[in-house]
Amino acid sequence: MPAKPISKPSTFANPSPERDYLIHMEIPEFTCLCPLTGQPDFARLVLDYIPERKCLELKSLKLYIWSFRNEGAFHEAVTNRILEDLARATRPRFMRLTAKFFVRGGIFTTVVAEHRKKGWKPGPAVDLQRFENPSNTN
Repeated sequence: MPAKPISKPSTFANPSPERDYLIHMEIPEFTCLCPLTGQPDFARLVLDYIPERKCLELKSLKLYIWSFRNEGAFHEAVTNRILEDLARATRPRFMRLTAKFFVRGGIFTTVVAEHRKKGWKPGPAVDLQRFENPSNTN
């Protein structure tokens, strides 16, 4: 039985809920339709999130993203809708969706939307470049 698009992604229990850790996903084949012309819009989606109790299941994420293929939506609206749906499903500490739409009419559009759990504060950033340079004596 071939897979079909779904309207809600599945989740699974976070295996390390005691720790802040980043999950980074790149979705290079997002498509939706221009609501004015009906022509396809193509984008590369980049999803970064710090889970609380739930993580996104990858196959269901793929099928959820597929559900937009025949839907008309402005770039800003579809980016925010996807973020809202994914944040609702996972209730993460932090989530950022970056949608990099390919050129349309000579213009590239990038939309970035974020969700933060109320009261969550990120830990201090770790600068790994400092450790990658052997001549750095700090």
